[in-house]
Amino acid sequence: MDTATISSKYQVVIPRAIREKWNVKPGQKVRFIVYGNRLEIVPVRDLKTARGFLRGMSSDIEREEEDRA
Repeated sequence: MDTATISSKYQVVIPRAIREKWNVKPGQKVRFIVYGNRLEIVPVRDLKTARGFLRGMSSDIEREEEDRA
């Protein structure tokens, strides 16, 4: 687990291993999400890069009775 320190200007440096693994670049936007007492930083991806990310996902799901009609 990597650790970072918040500066006096409330800035945080993302550790190199995480930047490389998630391919985070300077100027890229991130979204902050709060879950209870936890803070998550999620990279905002361009819609073009998301194309096909669900490829291979099974669409065989059990439908609700009202959706079948």
